[in-house]
Amino acid sequence: MGKTYERIDGRLRRFIEEQPLFFTATAPLSGDGTVNLSPKGLKGSFVVLDELTVAYLDFAGSNAETVAHLRENGRITLMWCAFQGPPNIVRVHGRGEPVFRDDPRFAELLAAFPGIDPAPHGLRAIIVVHAELVRDSCGYAVPRMAYEEDRDSHRRRFVREDDASLSAYFTSKEHIATSIDGLPGLPLPLPPSTV
Repeated sequence: MGKTYERIDGRLRRFIEEQPLFFTATAPLSGDGTVNLSPKGLKGSFVVLDELTVAYLDFAGSNAETVAHLRENGRITLMWCAFQGPPNIVRVHGRGEPVFRDDPRFAELLAAFPGIDPAPHGLRAIIVVHAELVRDSCGYAVPRMAYEEDRDSHRRRFVREDDASLSAYFTSKEHIATSIDGLPGLPLPLPPSTV
């Protein structure tokens, strides 16, 4: 049923890269803290950097729970489900970190995402995940669903923002600079964009 992999390559890598949707799960260290589960999409916003490292673009949104949890403890799980084709679920358990726009590594990491223009989406950070455990499972109970296309709602909402207005938007939201549980979230004001 389930198998553990030493690396993300071959069939496993192809499966991950072909999925239009994945989920991220993080939690604070506090036992009564809020567990966060987020869907991620937008074609081109996820890459496999090497056999044990993946990354995705962290775009504008109404909170920054994943960023806050990663800053506190680094724990993250990513999950992909096969909604089409043979049933399959893949999970990457590991340590993640948000690489912010003022980090010297940011430009080089951003170059790994040639399939998407991040500018109209309010790019906040790049989340880099180093895999510690890679497993799959059957996925027999996951329903078959058809992928039609990415929504353009996110781009249409944030394309009109520049660095100043994006920082103002983030500042106006209760859980961007600070998480639901009071952890440091996205550092504000947002550093200037290099894209």
